[in-house]
Amino acid sequence: MIIENNYIIVLTASAGGLKALSTILSDLPKDFPAPIVVVQHLAPNYPSMMAEILGRRTLLRVKQAEAGDELYPGTVYIAPPNQHVLVNPDCTLSLSSGEKVRHVRPAGDVLFQSAATSFPKQIIAVVLTGMDYDGSNGIQTVKQMGGIVIAQNEATCEFFSMPQAAIKTGVVDFILPLEAIAPNLLNLVKVAVNL
Repeated sequence: MIIENNYIIVLTASAGGLKALSTILSDLPKDFPAPIVVVQHLAPNYPSMMAEILGRRTLLRVKQAEAGDELYPGTVYIAPPNQHVLVNPDCTLSLSSGEKVRHVRPAGDVLFQSAATSFPKQIIAVVLTGMDYDGSNGIQTVKQMGGIVIAQNEATCEFFSMPQAAIKTGVVDFILPLEAIAPNLLNLVKVAVNL
């Protein structure tokens, strides 16, 4: 099974997210032993170059998420513009044009909640720089299901609203500077692999 002995990593970011995601992904090795699914708030009516841009900055495989994608370690799946991305219990992704959540689609809340219910105790959710409150509901589901929650700290955020909202829920396990997030993820997934 693709996620049988490890975590799935889910991240959400908004304003300032490209820099934050570039920093994290560039610091992860090619053989990173978990899949990564990313919601970056994007302009809804334009094609996204996010996968191509990030793909040039990391050794990981990066692709725009498509319905039916199977989740593999060392691969980063980027939510397409104007569609929610959901994680299914069979280790695949679904896309949805459902209602916006907190005024955004794709929404980190939708991703986090679907991943937490599909893979309880095997999810690490990360809330990065951004405006508004996306992710703060989803991380509560992650925590209820036994997952781990990370928020970017204020000093390294371009916009602290999203991490701050996450931190205010009281369920965040780690509040980290941007450059510490990738090493922390690596340590967490290595522990899981060695169990």
